[in-house]
Amino acid sequence: MSEKFLLKGISSTAMHAAGHKNAEDAHLTPIFATSTFTFDTAEDGMDRFAGTDKTRVYSRWGNPTFTAAEETIAALEAFGLKDDNGQPLQLKALLHSSGQAAMSTLFLSNLKAGDAILSHYSLYGGTQELMTKVLAATGIEVIIVDMRSLNLVSEALQQHPQIKLVHIETPANPTIQCVDIAAVTKIAKTKNVIVSVDNTFATPYLQQPFKFGVDYVFHSTTKFLNGHGTAIGGVLLGKDLEKMRTSVWKWHVLLGGNSNPFDAFLLAQGMKTLEIRMERHCANAQAVAAFLEKHPAIAQVNFTGLSSHPDHELCKKQMRLPGAVMSFELKGGLDAGKQFINQLQMCVRAISLGTVDTLVSHPASMSHFGIPREERLKYGITDGLIRLSVGIENIEDIIRDLDQALQ
Repeated sequence: MSEKFLLKGISSTAMHAAGHKNAEDAHLTPIFATSTFTFDTAEDGMDRFAGTDKTRVYSRWGNPTFTAAEETIAALEAFGLKDDNGQPLQLKALLHSSGQAAMSTLFLSNLKAGDAILSHYSLYGGTQELMTKVLAATGIEVIIVDMRSLNLVSEALQQHPQIKLVHIETPANPTIQCVDIAAVTKIAKTKNVIVSVDNTFATPYLQQPFKFGVDYVFHSTTKFLNGHGTAIGGVLLGKDLEKMRTSVWKWHVLLGGNSNPFDAFLLAQGMKTLEIRMERHCANAQAVAAFLEKHPAIAQVNFTGLSSHPDHELCKKQMRLPGAVMSFELKGGLDAGKQFINQLQMCVRAISLGTVDTLVSHPASMSHFGIPREERLKYGITDGLIRLSVGIENIEDIIRDLDQALQ
């Protein structure tokens, strides 16, 4: 495909952004299942070590299968966006073995002892534990405020000049709280503080944080990007290409959080159906949320597609659609929640989210098990909260299963 042929659609980008110049004229990017790569001459090896292309040296450093997935994700996050000079936005992506590995690279390549990170209530449990149990142990201070209040963000940055990174997770897991990316980024930039966004729940199809001036975007690719629950992975994207290729890449390879060729291949294939999957996910989720909100057994539904959600208008401003993950509380509390989960017939009892099938989990005992109860409750993660990742099954079957389990 000619570089002059600009792709105009998300699905086209997901399928063709990485190109088709594959070994042996393969239609799909092959699985390069090799730990290392050979050199034709000593000079060839020296050039590869000295150059910026590390995809054909050693697979902890890079691999052509990784590159195909990285280029696709970068193209999706940059789709239709311009840089400060009015040119198409260029991003660098680094594929990791897991979301936690990508998050570790993000934090450790930008923070050192004596620095602080500012984030908000209601984070994924693994992210919060990484901050409070790993970063804190290295001398990096963790400051948590309700970042839906811009006044609290401004006060924190004013009172703590050691803050070097603001990390946003929106929509947040599992309360589905949303943070105003543009407003928080604008405030952070007045203090020359970098901003990162966990875009896992939204995917680049629903939300593009780089549009609002952020510096980094993170995904657990295990979720919607892969879409089929077949592989673990994470990715870190940045717009400072030089830094991503040097210091951030160096932290990535020294921490050893590289992906593997098979998982990268599965990710690349999964992303090809991202647009059509997300359309079905979101349509189903909207219908499920409307059903649950009216059900007599339900006390509260957390879903930004409902006008009752406090972040409904913000969601419409920065997201294409509200997404496919929600949480809800049953009037009977924890006991009713356990009974509901046990009565499900089709929907799947499992942690994780973003797969084509509908997944149901209990955050307090699963994804946020390592968070102290008093902290969970402060963030709205109650003992009876149920998280629902709505799949792409036929909507009548999803609702019928939920309805019978609620009886």
